[in-house]
Amino acid sequence: MALLTAQGVKKVFQFQKPEGREHLRRLLNWEEFDELRDSRRSILLDTLYESIIFAVGKGFPWREVAQVVKFTEELLKETKGCSITEAVTILGNKLRDYQGQFNTTHLLALCDYFHNTFIRHYKLYQYVLGQDQDVNLTVTNLEVCTPPQPLPLAEGKDREVWKHEQQLEELSTAEVQKRTNMLLLKGALRLEQQHLLQETFSQLPGRRHQTLNREELEKLITEAIHIQIECLKELLQYEIQITFDILDLKLQKKTLNLNAPIPPLVPIAGQSGQDEALKLSKTNKGKKAKAKK
Repeated sequence: MALLTAQGVKKVFQFQKPEGREHLRRLLNWEEFDELRDSRRSILLDTLYESIIFAVGKGFPWREVAQVVKFTEELLKETKGCSITEAVTILGNKLRDYQGQFNTTHLLALCDYFHNTFIRHYKLYQYVLGQDQDVNLTVTNLEVCTPPQPLPLAEGKDREVWKHEQQLEELSTAEVQKRTNMLLLKGALRLEQQHLLQETFSQLPGRRHQTLNREELEKLITEAIHIQIECLKELLQYEIQITFDILDLKLQKKTLNLNAPIPPLVPIAGQSGQDEALKLSKTNKGKKAKAKK
């Protein structure tokens, strides 16, 4: 406590809380400690720091503020392991001992402060500061990604225009996907057709190099034609469905283009700028009228 002077506690108060607590730790000649692993010392430092805040808030002179910190530290040490009755007695005795350090108003304020904080929560203080605690600490490294740097506002666009472009892009993507699915189906049906034909030919064991009679040949040709017709039928059905889907997507794109939002106009000086804005507005209205027809 030798370094805890009026000037020292004044600096503690002037700092923000983290810096103020650290400065107070140095004034108390405490070694550096891990706030998480040594929670008792951290809470004790908080208690001493809060006593400074209290004293300054009540208008104590800086010299008396330093005495309040000393009073607090002594009280916490002397009441360690005592009952609440003994703690009240110790508090009363210490207040009498410090009568020469504080005036009556400040002494009463100090008495109220410790009755409303320390005595009221005495069991909690004893539990935290009066006995060793089993520390079960788990440390997890968490990577925090900061948001990306926003682009210049000059490169931005109107919200409705952006939504319109996104909708058009989604429709175009869906159309490309439909066409891709068609190509994949054609390839799959071609492979299936070849597989079925091979199975049909393989049902003629030992006859590959012999002449087939008319009945066998007709049956083989009929089965081959049936396989090709079924594959072609499935392909045509899918192509028809895909064609309708693509036409529907194109219609949606056309409708969106006819109802495209008008981008905000940049102020243009002169009559020519006003004429251009009026012309653009009439063009969009004409498109919407045609769409309704």
